[in-house]
Amino acid sequence: MDELFDELNKISLTKADQSLAKMTTLQIGGKAAYTVYPETDVALDMIIRLLKEKNVPYKVIGKGSDLLCSDHDFNGAVIKLDRYFNDVIINDDVITAQAGESIIALAIEAAKHGLSGLEFAAGIPATVGGTVYMNAGAYKSCMADIIKEVFVYRDGKLEWIPAKECGFSYRTSIFQKHQDWIILAVRLQMQPKEPEEIQALIENRRMRRMASQPLNQPSCGSVFRNPEGMNAWELIEGIGYRGHRHGGAEVSSKHCNFIVNADHATADEYIALVEEIQQKVKEKYGVELKTEMEKFNW
Repeated sequence: MDELFDELNKISLTKADQSLAKMTTLQIGGKAAYTVYPETDVALDMIIRLLKEKNVPYKVIGKGSDLLCSDHDFNGAVIKLDRYFNDVIINDDVITAQAGESIIALAIEAAKHGLSGLEFAAGIPATVGGTVYMNAGAYKSCMADIIKEVFVYRDGKLEWIPAKECGFSYRTSIFQKHQDWIILAVRLQMQPKEPEEIQALIENRRMRRMASQPLNQPSCGSVFRNPEGMNAWELIEGIGYRGHRHGGAEVSSKHCNFIVNADHATADEYIALVEEIQQKVKEKYGVELKTEMEKFNW
């Protein structure tokens, strides 16, 4: 192994040449030269400092549920937080959760404690950090509705940022503009409610998702943001693209705003279908569809 691998592995568990396709829900992507699993804030700081010193690019991810990786190998380090950064502390009606915790698991845990506010997130296959980064939402609710503050590593320092300074809006946060800021935890303001009532709502929405979304196929969730006053899926339906296929990438016949990896799709096939939809929608409706997913290593 090379010198950098040895240095990283002294700090935290490190693996070489891991497939990005296996780190993302879309199951597309080349290999990452290094994949590092920090256990603590101190280890993370040491990893970042080492990578910067060596001028090695890096990307911090959780479950990779909103990533479209290129098929090219990434000659850098992927730092994964979903293995160890998953502590949850519940204090009355406030939940503090680390970024690597599954948002689904957190929603279920909140329900058990009679705390409402995360029901909308109980079907999102992402980590807490990812949902904060994207200001993820569903059923007319989003993370910004319940976030009090976000614990961030930036400029070599650890600090809490109040929600009002996080630039939250529809599927957007300040963290998307500052890729070097790393979300480590979040503090959520919940509302007390009967556990049975919360669990019933979670189950109802789980059934709705199963009925309306292609959960049995690899995807990155909703591909396009809804234009103001419109539904992206209706625009895609309107251009006749339900079930439309490009190589191994396919517009889901179950939900038009999901493009699934139907048969070993390449990144180029996937993005070609995305851009084709954008072009057709612009031609027919004069609307520019913007993607929710993040492109990485292009």
